[in-house]
Formats: sequence, C-alpha cells, structure tokens
Amino acid sequence: MSDEERTKKKNKKNIGGDDWLVTYADMVTLLLTFFVILMNPDNPIDSQRIELIMQAFQGLGPLRGGNTLSEGILAELGNDVAAMPSTTRGNRLNEARKKAISEFQPEIQNRFVKIKEDERGLVISLAGDILFKRASAEIDLERSRNALQKLARFLESPEIADRKIRLEGHTDSSPTDPDGPWPTNWELSSARSAAVLHYLVDYGANESRFQVAGFADTVKLKDPETREEDRAENRRVDIVILKEAHE
Repeated sequence: MSDEERTKKKNKKNIGGDDWLVTYADMVTLLLTFFVILMNPDNPIDSQRIELIMQAFQGLGPLRGGNTLSEGILAELGNDVAAMPSTTRGNRLNEARKKAISEFQPEIQNRFVKIKEDERGLVISLAGDILFKRASAEIDLERSRNALQKLARFLESPEIADRKIRLEGHTDSSPTDPDGPWPTNWELSSARSAAVLHYLVDYGANESRFQVAGFADTVKLKDPETREEDRAENRRVDIVILKEAHE
C-alpha cells in the first residue's frame, strides 16, 4: 500500500466521532429534559407516574431490561394490588391534589395552607397560628372563614366524594396551663380537630365521612423545636383524605 493510500485510510478513520458518543449525547439530553419537567413548579409532580417509573427501574439487571412505562401499568407491574392502589382511584386522588393546589393558591402563598401526598393519602395542612387564637381551640373566623368554606366545598368534589377524611390535630411541645380548659396537649389537639369538623359540617361537608384524632406533640414537622418558627410549624390541623388502605 502506498503512502498516499495509507494517508487516505487514516483520514477516513478520523472523520466524525465514535458511534457511542451519539447514543450517549441522546441519553444525556433525555435525562436533562426529564429533570426539567420533573422540577417545573408549574407542573405538580404526578406521584402515580413517579411510582410507576421507580417500579420500572426495579426490573433492571444483568439479564433483564426495565419494564415499559406505558399506561398498562397493572399488567406490566404484575398486577400487584397490595403495592399500588387501583388505577382509577389513584388517578382520582391525584386529580384532587392538582385541583387543591389550584384552588388554594392564595392560602398557599400566605402560608395558611400546605398540600402534600404521603402514604396516608392527600394531606391539607392548616396553620394553627392562623386558624386558632393563641393557646385556644376557638377558631379565628375573621382570618379563616373563607378558607374553611372553600375547604368544605372541595371535600365534596366528585374526585374524593367516596373517601373517608381524618382530621388530625397537632400542637408544639409547650405545656398547657393545667388549671385551664386543656390540662394537656392531648385535649387541646383533639379539641382543635373537633372545632374544625364543626365548621366544615356547618359549611356543607358530609359529617359521616369524618374521623377526628388528636396527636398532641407526638408527630412533629420540626424536631427539635429550637426556634419559635419551629413550634409554629408544628401547631397545625391536618385534613387527610385517606387512601383506601387507611380508611
């Protein structure tokens, strides 16, 4: 082979990059797009979809590929009803979460309402410092009437009309006045849950769907309570639209 032919062959090899770089670049682009969509604040995370994605990745192994992310999730995930709620009920609860975030935007912005979804179901938290007068179970209607009326209407939405609802009262770790109306935080947290129930029923919610519980300071969002802001965050009433397994 002449020197000229060797030069041409060498130059031909150097044209373009290795084929794997193209596939790698595509993968990086797709991952970037996925995380941009995932973290978009205007697009609340679909918990059902995230759970499906995590289940799909569990199929990866030396001899197996991942599961499909198509809509046929029950067949693809082995129809494990214990691990996932029914598709219809799960989607309805997810739709209710999106609706709640949309309807309670003013209350979310002024930090009166927080909305999340956990293993219990859809949780709407009402800040105790806005809802109640200090060290009291008397609701401050001047500040909270509109939110309670809106909440009562929301709880009758078609998406969650068949769900049980648990009202969970919480306090901070500061002791109550033993000579006052609430000997301990257990009585205070329970009384606050009951007070919220009475107003929700007055504003149109179906009383037969509710459960009432008081947790005192046993379920803290901030622990330890090193600042007054921590104690304020722990004082709350959670309205929990229960998943089927927790009803």
